[in-house]
Amino acid sequence: MAPGAWSSGTSRRRPIRRTTALIHEGDSITIDAHKLLLQLNVDDAEIGRRRAAWKQPAPRYTKGVLAKFAKLASTASKGAITDEKLF
Repeated sequence: MAPGAWSSGTSRRRPIRRTTALIHEGDSITIDAHKLLLQLNVDDAEIGRRRAAWKQPAPRYTKGVLAKFAKLASTASKGAITDEKLF
């Protein structure tokens, strides 16, 4: 793996509540690990326009085990388990 910092992760459950769903190619993003900061450098009016125009994407997988997992799994922050009541 190359040296340096990287960031990844979005939630399929509630993507519109997360500003990460509204990031466009070429947007400026500030990452400051010391301040624990991940900041999208786009003005609030533009974010509002993007939020208003955003539409839930169609599921990538509609059949098979990946479709089942996408429908049943919890978020990664909860371990992506498929039956939360067991734990």
